Amino acid sequence: MHEEAIRKADVLIEALGYIRKFHGRFTVIKLGGSVMENPESLRALLVDVVFMQTVGMRPVVVHGGGKAITHAMEQAGLEAKFVQGRRYTDDATLAIVARVLAEEINADIVRHIVKFGGKASGLHHKTTECLFGRRLLLPDGQGGGIDLGRVGEVTEVDAQTIENLCLAGVVPVLPSLAEDDDEKLLNVNADTAAAAVAMALKADKLVFLTDTPGILRNRNEPESLIRGLTPDECRALIQQGVIDKGMIPKVEACLTSLEAGVRKTHIIDGRLRHSLLLEMYTDRGIGTEIVLGEPASATGTNGAEARGHVAVRPA
Repeated sequence: MHEEAIRKADVLIEALGYIRKFHGRFTVIKLGGSVMENPESLRALLVDVVFMQTVGMRPVVVHGGGKAITHAMEQAGLEAKFVQGRRYTDDATLAIVARVLAEEINADIVRHIVKFGGKASGLHHKTTECLFGRRLLLPDGQGGGIDLGRVGEVTEVDAQTIENLCLAGVVPVLPSLAEDDDEKLLNVNADTAAAAVAMALKADKLVFLTDTPGILRNRNEPESLIRGLTPDECRALIQQGVIDKGMIPKVEACLTSLEAGVRKTHIIDGRLRHSLLLEMYTDRGIGTEIVLGEPASATGTNGAEARGHVAVRPA
């Protein structure tokens, strides 16, 4: 019995250094994927968010809701259409997207954070919009653009409103919706929205919660997790096809964020219970950390600052 108590005390001591280090720092957390569909996984993650806020960090949650949107469209008799991996969004689709993201998913996240002892506020067109953007055209390879309807990209973030909530001890929760110059809504990719928020806040960390342990050298082998990468190594892995499909926009969002001043980015498994706390407050961490310059293992530092580094070599 004493050994178990001592082990718990050791965990607290290990976390203490990180709690001190990250006190008052912004961390942007992107929620999405199957994490949103599993009540137990979502519960554990939101408990982690409440813990982070309670010990003095300033977490900001950005979320999507692709599967819930698709389900709502099916119920409405609408067929989802995708162009180059992005959902084509006409007016009917946008109405469903806005309702599901702001009135259902966002409200549910806020309600659960409050239930678990924290304070939270949804920031969107029904309350206070903090994301602003313009319509997005995809290149067609011939010098033109492919219209995606009411799909956009974030060009401006109301960072002051988000910061003020954090300073008041409230967790801001933002859906991936933006307003254009005409105050009409745009459907925005949640990964790039989270990156835009992190850049505007000059966040210490940007964390993507995914359905995999992180970046794997072999997607069929969880043991092939790459714990530490630099931008150059990420680009090499994209060229080799190791990073592909849905992981590419996440990694590209990480790289863009780092170039704009975000200190560290993380890709972790949101299905793992308390994955946020394990990544933030333990020496080893549990996912892939992407940082500028030399990998952390080359700096001679300890703990989460010293990830195991796997060199990336041409295939």
